[in-house]
Amino acid sequence: MNLSNRIERRLRRTLLAGLAGGLVLGVLLSLYVGRRIEKKEENEQKAIQQEQKIPGNIGAQVVDVVEAAKLNAEMLALGKEEWKLVLVNHSYPLEKGYRPELVEIEQDKLVDKRIAEDLNQMLSDARQEGLNPYICSAYRDYEYQRNVFNETMVMWIGQGYTPLDAYDETAKSVAIPGTSEHATGLALDITSAEFVELDERQAETAEAKWLAENCWKYGFILRYPGDKSDVTGIIYEPWHYRYVGKEAAKEITEQGVTLEEYLGK
Repeated sequence: MNLSNRIERRLRRTLLAGLAGGLVLGVLLSLYVGRRIEKKEENEQKAIQQEQKIPGNIGAQVVDVVEAAKLNAEMLALGKEEWKLVLVNHSYPLEKGYRPELVEIEQDKLVDKRIAEDLNQMLSDARQEGLNPYICSAYRDYEYQRNVFNETMVMWIGQGYTPLDAYDETAKSVAIPGTSEHATGLALDITSAEFVELDERQAETAEAKWLAENCWKYGFILRYPGDKSDVTGIIYEPWHYRYVGKEAAKEITEQGVTLEEYLGK
């Protein structure tokens, strides 16, 4: 079993532990158990580190999952160009305590200060075209992401799914806490203000079509394309945009690849 599978198994165990007892009580219990398990897993990671390692984001350097999370946080904090291309996903997590220098773009919608100028220009240009883009989600910290994950699991359980199946279904569209791009401050969910549902119909809105065609000019990419779920591990999300810088965005768009493929990860 590779390390990423071990990580997922432990995260799954953390999130499912409390939910088995019931819906409302389960969510509360999962948060409590999660905190207890986090301390235990710090010790377990030391043993895992001796068994298997995963590649980090810098060249051919090899680091364990704990070091990968720290490395991502360090790269994001750098003033150099590397921060734009930090890969955060299931295999490359982000240190829980990382917090970027944030700026408010719209009410209660925060992003990394370094992308604000390009983001504001993109939104302004879209509005000049008569469009009405709406930021429905931007920066999320670890606790916020965990709440989103748990609430989505409860929704699936309420529809008759077992806790295990609810976890699997949730993970298709909601990043496991610690693996979400939203925690970087570089990712946003942008919809049409006239249609805010987060489903594939969003792709048919005028706003989504304009963004899909033009976002690269401002340094953004559509992070989770419909034909790349096997690469990203996330379903088609025509609302999720990630800042990677103008040069990389142009190349990624022209090549028709994901950030994982572009970085060779």
